Amino acid sequence: MKKLLLSSIAFVFLLTSCGSKTKGELVGVQGNKWYPEKPYGMELIPRGSFIMGKSEEDQAKVLNAPTKTVTVRSFYMDDTEITNSEYRQFVEWVKDSITRTKLAILADELGIGPEEGGIGEYAFKDADTTRASVYDKYMLDNYSGMGETGYEGRALNKDEELIWDTSEYPDEYYAEVMDSLYIPEEESYNGQRSVDVTKLKYKYSWMDIEAAARAAKKGKGSRKDFIRHEELEIYPDTTVWIRDFEYSYNEPMHNDYFWHDAYSEYPVVGISWQQAKAFCNWRTKFKNDDQKSRGKQFVNQFRLPTEAEWEYAARGGIEGGTYPWGGPYVISDTGCFMANFKPQRGDYAADAALYTVEAKSYEPNDFNLYNMAGNVSEWTNSSYDPSAYDYVSTMNPNGGDQSNTRKVIRGGSWKDVAYFLQVSTRDYEYADSARSYIGFRTVQDYMGEEDSTQ
Repeated sequence: MKKLLLSSIAFVFLLTSCGSKTKGELVGVQGNKWYPEKPYGMELIPRGSFIMGKSEEDQAKVLNAPTKTVTVRSFYMDDTEITNSEYRQFVEWVKDSITRTKLAILADELGIGPEEGGIGEYAFKDADTTRASVYDKYMLDNYSGMGETGYEGRALNKDEELIWDTSEYPDEYYAEVMDSLYIPEEESYNGQRSVDVTKLKYKYSWMDIEAAARAAKKGKGSRKDFIRHEELEIYPDTTVWIRDFEYSYNEPMHNDYFWHDAYSEYPVVGISWQQAKAFCNWRTKFKNDDQKSRGKQFVNQFRLPTEAEWEYAARGGIEGGTYPWGGPYVISDTGCFMANFKPQRGDYAADAALYTVEAKSYEPNDFNLYNMAGNVSEWTNSSYDPSAYDYVSTMNPNGGDQSNTRKVIRGGSWKDVAYFLQVSTRDYEYADSARSYIGFRTVQDYMGEEDSTQ
């Protein structure tokens, strides 16, 4: 009997081996082929080495950018600064999500489901058990009540369009939720009642990989110790147009710049470093939600560029150039200004622009990037240290000290003199600050090109 059993096992093993697609060879795990798409609105910056720092005269004598040869990996970069229109997409998404969450929670508290109509049509998806997946039911049974509110992780119903016209509200419960999103009646004027932007908060989590790696080397800490949770208001600070300039009439910019369609293609300003980081997280999530819905592999994260990446991209492959266009002058041979800045003392309009200009203005550099000098200064991921160039790595250098709240800004802006437009000039602002002259653009690590034969 024992011999018969062993023979059966051997026969099954033989059949399994014969039927194996690998034929017993080490072929690796067979996954799907990776055919990445070029990110929309971005340009590929090829890997390379360059001399980072002030190879020309350091007129300001700040001595914070000595020359250093460094190498950066390939990455994609937005061809323009993030515009008001693009950032409004983020704001609208957050407003939509918060509204749907409030509607779903109230429907749950009232015990109203989709079949009852009204606010019930916006109930959590798992409330309709006939449509809930096995996984939804499992999560509801095992994780319900966990988290700060007890509703974390439950799927929102995004199939139903939100109703913003007060005359079409489906019931009083819906009206109650919508009313809670707006500023109080006593704070409105001229018959206009706006959404309370302080309620537009974005929550996200991220893993502090650097801290985790250092702790792992010492054998300390567990994964949960390095998960950071963030929650912050994401609406731009429009008051910067007033606060940045004492005794100056900039009220029209405060009132109109972010929301009016006339400024849609202008760079967003009034954004802190933390808000720029939140936007990067949302952009990654927004893209990967779509990837998931189409059964495609996730893309890697969008992020702020390091200081080295920014300078390398700004140079456009021109060695030793003072500005993104290479030459040492800010006026072309035809007498036109090459960027939006303050060319003369107090004469902001000499370059034909008083404040910002549209993101696709002036000629792009040789990497096809617009306004890498002037228009708005741009946040980078790097922390500012005057002596950073003395100790950062020569490979993908980055001064990313989390405890240092001074963050590097680059490129100069519409209110700066030409010195700050130079590709090697370093400046900084505090991470929680927002200014009328600071914006940002994002990057994404390069992981291959799309297969043109597919």
